[in-house]
Formats: sequence, structure tokens, C-alpha cells
Amino acid sequence: MKKTVLLSLLVPSVIAVFSILPIENDAPVFHSAAERAFFNKHGFGLMPDPAHYTGASGLLPIDSNIYFPTAKLCGGCHGFDPNEHALVTTEGKDVNVYDDWRSTMMANSARDPFWRAKVTHEILANPAHSLELQDKCTSCHAPSGHYQAKLRDHQQYYLLSDLYADTLGLDGVSCQTCHAQSPDLLGDLHSGALNFDTNYLRVAYGPYEIIFEPPMHDFVGITPVYGEHIHDAGLCAGCHTLITNTVDLNGVYTGNTFVEQATYHEWLNSRYDEAHDNVTCQGCHMPQLFDEIIISANYQFLTPKFPFGLHELAGANVTMLKLMKENREALGITAAPEHFDSTIAATLRMLQQKSIDMTLETGVLHGDSAYFAVKLVNKAGHKFPSGYPSRRAWVEFEVKNAAGETVFHSGGMAPDYSLPDEAPNFEPHHNTIGDPGQVQIYELVPGDVNGQFTNLLERGHAGLKDNRLVPQGFSLDDPVYDTTTVIGAALNDPDFNLSGGSDVVHYRIPVNGYTGALKVTARLWYQ
Repeated sequence: MKKTVLLSLLVPSVIAVFSILPIENDAPVFHSAAERAFFNKHGFGLMPDPAHYTGASGLLPIDSNIYFPTAKLCGGCHGFDPNEHALVTTEGKDVNVYDDWRSTMMANSARDPFWRAKVTHEILANPAHSLELQDKCTSCHAPSGHYQAKLRDHQQYYLLSDLYADTLGLDGVSCQTCHAQSPDLLGDLHSGALNFDTNYLRVAYGPYEIIFEPPMHDFVGITPVYGEHIHDAGLCAGCHTLITNTVDLNGVYTGNTFVEQATYHEWLNSRYDEAHDNVTCQGCHMPQLFDEIIISANYQFLTPKFPFGLHELAGANVTMLKLMKENREALGITAAPEHFDSTIAATLRMLQQKSIDMTLETGVLHGDSAYFAVKLVNKAGHKFPSGYPSRRAWVEFEVKNAAGETVFHSGGMAPDYSLPDEAPNFEPHHNTIGDPGQVQIYELVPGDVNGQFTNLLERGHAGLKDNRLVPQGFSLDDPVYDTTTVIGAALNDPDFNLSGGSDVVHYRIPVNGYTGALKVTARLWYQ
């Protein structure tokens, strides 16, 4: 309907031809006089005109065969505005999309050295599956390059060798990776199977119903359209649900599958899903501003938009962000140190303020022992930790006497950040800890076909332990519980509160007759 209105503004002589379609008589108020003048000057019609892809407007030619332009191209309008007119808050703070995005883990997913090393590890262990493994891994870590090769070039596989020479692939999870996803099958896809809307030529779905199309159409060859689904958590499901095919120790497929991660399903099995609080992934990882924001530079007459979603995309991986910042040249990263500083600060806020509430209960002395309890409440919309299985969190609990001498210390780190006291295979879940050699670690531990711990994803057969803190509202009866299971001793822990998303860890500290003051410190570490 809005496109019909747009046509009526541009070509009055053909209004009668389309009068069978609804026309909003007050539609011109949606665009300022300057906006309408821009429309008339450039003569934009209802649908994308192929002439715009050949430089007809005096611009550089646009390659209409490329479905996914690089983010830098989008940054021409959605990046820093030297005039400080666009993409700034009412207080003058710069919130431009391109600079916020470019230092995130999403932007650098294809340059992530840990990911590259892990893919290499997997294909070295199972070289017969090398092509399939590389193709699967690049579908989420280098989606623009991967799907460009599939949709346009009809490549069977998109490999690391393709990625390293491909600007699109190295762009990581860039603008069109999200903004070109179709509303169809939203939330139903997984393991890198993304559904891009290629039937409608080069669209970018956005959150605003009233759209000024010409600049993006003319300069980038993409048509911005309203897509309510851009707010939907299902937009993230295709990559944040990964199910792998299990192989035995000889590299032979067993026919079983393993849930490597199910962050989207964890959200479905929580109070935050659409049926309850409806706090989506974007609601936390792209917090909204309610300032009126001009969303594109170079056009002084544009109408401000609100709310505006910050493209902070903060997660929890501070360590990798710091490593990338310190090795920008070696990794080919263009984001400046100050961009990384901003992303690291947002990530620390996410970890320290929005992930976990931890309280220490007052201790009691009974017999020859002091008793304390630490309660942790998960505030995230998914398990904590979530995602790739190497992520874990643990409680460090330290007790000192009045002289400052350590009486008890659980969960202390070695200089190399390892936990020297954890069990060799994996540390079990604890309800009560009375030995400093025990430590409460929240983690998913994958096991192979022989029931032994494995760090090879292809060998993942079944979880040996999953006591990660579940989100509030979690249920064992939820339809997606089969992909969000709790595994091991946590199921028998009366303090592991599933619906409340919490756990209480009890500590019994031998005092050996000591009657003085005790200083107790509890910390939660994320690794």
C-alpha cells in the first residue's frame, strides 16, 4: 500500500490505472517536502529499476549479482557522520551502526583465530569429512561468502581456502546476513541453514514501517522494506542452534546426532519466550534507545526514527575481543582500538550486570565447622554459559582468618588460568562442597561413543554433564527439552531450581576450634 502511495506522488498521470488498489489520502505527510523533492528529482518508481544497477544516476555501477554487499558499503550512510547530524543521540553520543558492529564477535566471526584453529582441528582428526566440515562451519562464521557461493556460483562446498581470499566471507556476520533473511521458516531452521529472500531482488528488511527508499536503492542497489520479523528471536535460530552428526573413534558416522548448542531453544524454554515475557535476543543484545535518531548520514532532511536498536551485539567473550584488539594487523581487522574498547566495555556490562545475581548467605557455626551458602540466579534468556561447549563458569570461594591466612580455598586458578583441583575427566556437579579440592563448575561436557570426554565436536555422542544455570521459567516438560536437557547430578540437587533459574552451593568449612572472625569471598568466573 505504501508503494502505491509512493507511485502516486511520483507519477500522477498513472494514478487512475492503479486506483483499484487502496490509496491513503494523507500519505504525503509521511515524507517531508525535501524527501518528496528527492523522489521527484531521481524519478524512483515502484519496483527496483535495472537502470539503477548500471550507473544511470551518475553513480558507480552496482553489481546486482552480489546478494551480500560488504558492511563497509553500508557504512557509507550508516557509519560515522562527520557533520554529527545522523546516528547521534539527543545528547550528542555517536551510535553509528557500522562502528558499533565492526569490533564485535559477529563482525569478526570469520577472523576468529580460535574458530579457525578449531575447524582445522576437526578436519585433521577426520580428514575424510574435511569438505563437509568446512562447508558447515563457514555457513555461520562466514555466511555472506558461503551463501553467495551457493546462491550465485552454485558451489557445492565453501572452504577455508575460499574464505581467506573472499572479502564477503571475511566480513563475518554482516548487515545482509540478518537483514536479508526471509520471514518464512523463521525459528524452524538450524545448523547454518539460513533462508534468504532471493525472490525479491536485493531487499533489506528493517524495523520501520515508513521508509525512505531512494538513497539505499540508488547507492547500494538494495531496497529497504519493512519486516516485522527483524525483531523476532527466530532470526538468530539458524546459527544459534547447531546439531552435529556423530562419528565413532574411527571417523565412521553412527547415525546419532549431538546438540552442540541450542541457545535459541533455551530461550524457547524460558519465561522470556513469545508466549510469556517476549524478551527477544535482540532485546538484550541490541538494546533500544528511545531517542529520535536520524539513521542515515548525508541527508539532512530525513525524518528521525525511534526506537533505535544499538548494534553492540555484546556477548561474553572479553578474552577474544582483547586478543583481536592486540592482533588487529595480523588478523586483517580494520576496527580501531577505540572500537574494541567500546565493545569490550559493553561485553563486561553484559557479564557483570545482566547475566548473574550472586548472593552470599551469612555463615553459621555448628560444631567444628562453619557453614555458608552461595546463591546464583541466572538473568540471561538462555542457559549460562550458553553456546560453544568450551565455555564454562565456576565459583571461587575463599575463607581467611583474622590474620589474613587462607583457611579454605575452592576454585582458585593457576597462573595459566586452569583449575588445578578439578577432576581429571570432568568435575561433577556439587550441592555441598567441604573439600578445597572440589569446585562448582557450570558447563556442558560432551562425551564420545565410549562415554569419555571429547573436545572434538564430530565425536560428540551424548552429554556427560550439563549443569549450566538454566533460564528462569525453564521446564523439564517443555516441547524443546530434548535439546535443552539437564544432565547429571544437578537433576538430583534440591537447590538446583529449574523454574527459578537458580542454584545454591553449600560450603562446609572445617574451623578446627578457631573462634575468631572469618573473611569470606565468593566470585563467579567465566571462561
